[in-house]
Amino acid sequence: MRTALITVAHGRHAHLRRQEEAIARLSQPADQRIVVAMDDPGIAGLVESHTTVVSIGPGSTGLPLAAGRNAGAYAARAGGGELLIFLDVDCLPGADLVKLYAEAAAEVSQTLLCGPVAYLPPPPDAGYDLEDLDRHPFHAGRPAPPAGVRQRGGDHRLFWSLSFAVTGSVWDRVGGFCERYQGYGAEDTDFAMLAQSRGVDLTWVGGAAAYHQWHPTSTPPLPHLDDILRNGRLFAERWGWWPMEGWFDQFAALGLVRPTEDGAGWIRTTGPTLTVSAS
Repeated sequence: MRTALITVAHGRHAHLRRQEEAIARLSQPADQRIVVAMDDPGIAGLVESHTTVVSIGPGSTGLPLAAGRNAGAYAARAGGGELLIFLDVDCLPGADLVKLYAEAAAEVSQTLLCGPVAYLPPPPDAGYDLEDLDRHPFHAGRPAPPAGVRQRGGDHRLFWSLSFAVTGSVWDRVGGFCERYQGYGAEDTDFAMLAQSRGVDLTWVGGAAAYHQWHPTSTPPLPHLDDILRNGRLFAERWGWWPMEGWFDQFAALGLVRPTEDGAGWIRTTGPTLTVSAS
């Protein structure tokens, strides 16, 4: 099965350089390497010469993550890619990530393949020790079976787009990411709900590890409040419930949002009212 390793990127150049170093150490290299540069012409100078760089412009309301992943999938399929492996720019692949995703796809080809993720502390001055990544624990909120073990099923709301793999046939069945989402939040949960609605199950692939590099964050993610409100409302229009419940509860505790009059959603307490078109 011909593999394609796809990353969407805007900024985070240091993270991309470290990712490239980790990719060079893969036990089984991907047959294709594709980087989608979202409104960032500097990306092309950071990757190896054999990498296909796909450039797309900015979104109208936020970073076009959904459109970027779709563009990466299209380029991979055009180049003969049969297994699409998505890895966010701030993630380092474990040495066996491609190998174990490919082995899983050969046996459970009609599912979404999800590998475990560990969150790394800030790097030391010399950078992360790529030989020692596996000492970091995986996120406890998602299944993380041992290497070589595959666990079928589970809650689709636990799907994360930062590391997953999907065969071309399943990609076509799901239909890709909804490009109405722009900016931070909900586009990956929407993809998972599309998969669930079309009978595509999850498989948790032990050992196909990704290691999320540290970068400054806020909890809740205050810089992304407007994106989260806009995308949350769009998701509710499509699926009948609001995602990211914990974040909205935290925003409400800070007085930044309040429930709608019917109690079914959220609106800003300050600033302009956000709307989502029906198109």
